[in-house]
Amino acid sequence: MSHVGVPRGTVRKRRSLALLTAGVLTIPVLAGCSSGGEETSRGVPQDIAPAARETVADGATVNWAVDALPATFNAFQADADSATTRITGALLPTLFPMDRTGRPKLNPDYLESAKIIEREPKQVVLYKLNQQAVWSDGREIGAPDFVAQWRALRGKDSAFWTARNAGYERVEKIERGADDLQVRVTFSKPYADWRALFSPLYPKEITGSPDAFNDGARTTLKNTAGPFVLRSVSKSKGTVTLARNPRWWGDRAKLDTLVFRAVAAKDRTRALADGTVDVADIDAATADRIALARRDRGNNGQPLNHGPGAEITPAQALRSWAQAHGSDEDVAEIAQAAREKNRKAVVAYAAEQKALRDFVVRKSLEPAYTQLALNGESGPLADDRVRRAVARALDREELARTVLGPLGLPAKPLGSHLALAGQPGYKDGSGALGEQNTKEAQALLADAGWTRGGAAEPPKDTKAGSEAEKKGDKEDAEDKDNSTKKDAEDGTDKDSDKKTDKGTDKDGTDKDGTDKEAAAERKKADQVSADRDSEDSAASRDEGLYIVGDDNKPGAPAPATGGSASAVQVMAPARTAGVQGTALLRQAGVLGEGGAVAATDKQPGGAAGAYAPVGTAAPAAAKGQLGKDGKALTLRFVLPSGPGSQSLRSVGDKIAVMLEKIGIGTEITKVPDESYFKDHIASGAYDLALYSWPATAYPATDGRPIYAKPEPATDGSLLVEQNYTRVGTDHIDQLFDKAAAELDEKAARELMKQADARIWAAAGSIPLFQRPQLVAVDKKLANVGAFGFAAPRYQDIGFKNRQAAGSPADRKK
Repeated sequence: MSHVGVPRGTVRKRRSLALLTAGVLTIPVLAGCSSGGEETSRGVPQDIAPAARETVADGATVNWAVDALPATFNAFQADADSATTRITGALLPTLFPMDRTGRPKLNPDYLESAKIIEREPKQVVLYKLNQQAVWSDGREIGAPDFVAQWRALRGKDSAFWTARNAGYERVEKIERGADDLQVRVTFSKPYADWRALFSPLYPKEITGSPDAFNDGARTTLKNTAGPFVLRSVSKSKGTVTLARNPRWWGDRAKLDTLVFRAVAAKDRTRALADGTVDVADIDAATADRIALARRDRGNNGQPLNHGPGAEITPAQALRSWAQAHGSDEDVAEIAQAAREKNRKAVVAYAAEQKALRDFVVRKSLEPAYTQLALNGESGPLADDRVRRAVARALDREELARTVLGPLGLPAKPLGSHLALAGQPGYKDGSGALGEQNTKEAQALLADAGWTRGGAAEPPKDTKAGSEAEKKGDKEDAEDKDNSTKKDAEDGTDKDSDKKTDKGTDKDGTDKDGTDKEAAAERKKADQVSADRDSEDSAASRDEGLYIVGDDNKPGAPAPATGGSASAVQVMAPARTAGVQGTALLRQAGVLGEGGAVAATDKQPGGAAGAYAPVGTAAPAAAKGQLGKDGKALTLRFVLPSGPGSQSLRSVGDKIAVMLEKIGIGTEITKVPDESYFKDHIASGAYDLALYSWPATAYPATDGRPIYAKPEPATDGSLLVEQNYTRVGTDHIDQLFDKAAAELDEKAARELMKQADARIWAAAGSIPLFQRPQLVAVDKKLANVGAFGFAAPRYQDIGFKNRQAAGSPADRKK
């Protein structure tokens, strides 16, 4: 499956770019949504073929597919990616990895204990290190390593090119405890997420100087402290090879070597079949191939009823044979070539299917969720009533079934932005927005001034095509934006308990306050929309749209370069290693050094030619489509076009049909994966988009930058950090800040539930479902697969005893 930030290379004094990746809303406490007990939620269990260590053979090599070689081995740099995270997990200390429930859990390989020993006058945490813990050069892990990492990441020395300093800037000092194995950390102000710090922990040789930190750790790690050590990196082969660490004091690694091999998503089926890799994240299509291969195990060599040629009917086969053996030599030659090409494809496919029988698909839910993002910076979605109407038009259960149902995974919509089902603190906060309700969505749009005949009305007080009209439209939009922002941010106003849409009561339930005539008109239009065929509607939206990078029409922009397909859907929050999107932005010039989106990359309505061929007239309003002041209510819906994004496009098509039912038109544009994030999400050239955020055990720290209120930069642009919806308020920021400083875990969770309710009410981000996790694994391997929340225990991975001898693993030793 294809998977998806901003180099936070310049650390800002008040907060890092990474810190602004979470959003906030200034909305009063909503009745029934701000607190309450945690819901009993059960996450989908991991699927890793667990086995006791004594049943796992010693030796052999496992090849594990990654999207690409890591750009850096320094997890704190802006271009660190998922491969960085995967590899450093086997090489460096993680003090509190997540367990299978999504909680941070003390790692006894590195710590005997770690706890808060003082709260007043300042918070003090005492780490007691494992007495056997040493770096691969034999030096014991100790306070000097903690001190060096703190100084590199706290943000006071700009010589260190670090992507984030979240949490480290709160540390006042680090001291040696009673002995060298004790580390005493004093905070200048309370920090609830202290367990997030010092993971991964780097040796002082790397974090002690800017040169070593900036450049030395990019291509190699000479000193490590995990069950494996870094043996070699081969760019020509696309491999990073790890070997068993002879100084490892914990459970001895079962494998001799662990090879991470760069394999593009489109090449993984072939790589599995030819034995190049033993473990690989895959998409639903490859999972189907493996399921069919295992089903066909007993067909005794009979022709397959799937794959190349399977769709050819007997009549077509007979006609092809007749043409190949006919008297017309030219036709016969073409037919014979086609038959030979098909024969070779069938043989190759059958060989791949036979090899795929040795694999099994491990299934779980990935610790990440897919959301519908609504860009609230300008246009119709700057009005929160329109955003809420979009949200309330969605049947989230149907969307979840679209992706998860065919995979046999629980198809339940996600109810929180800040926790996933099964994590502590999970509570469905969607009630702050309201359930799916077409009539109430239409009422919200009517209250915002969007009517059935609005697209045919001339703009008020202007002459068609005149400069006055253009200027007036611009000024009206600015006035409306300012008014909307003022209303959204005034959380202390005496009328703040009332929603901006008329007829909305304080418990968050929207009432239909429109007159009978408008209601009858909506009912009639709804019936018209309901009678349309959904598939035909979805197909028609795609026709004629220009896909960026797929055309070379004169005047069209050149395809964007840079990045990888893995940056398309999952965007890692600041604290995690997946900050590669940031690097893409800065390398492409989208972001300035302060993190602001470059104005030159944001043109009115998006990049020229990005949504329709240059010179194409604006589409006329569809029958029943809403409009206002002569403009149809049409939203730009951007989706990735890559082969691994088919399920995402299916979801997008369904969303478009749902919006059509309430009179909102969509212009779906499918763009290359490599430009999806950089050219559209980060630059704001979209109205609607689908992308994902990963789960975290530290929502107060990691969630804040994603939902924080964007701030104006000196050049007039917005510092959006990772809040790509541009929707946020001071009140939500304040709730995140309070939670980050609340040392009582229960109280902190309550604050996060309040923040989540307000994020729902703002309707900038609508969580849809937790992402599926599909991993193809050699059926003889144990303790590896779909890990869910939990971090892998690399030392336990290996081939099962009873099958190791004489298995294909032997040839890899």
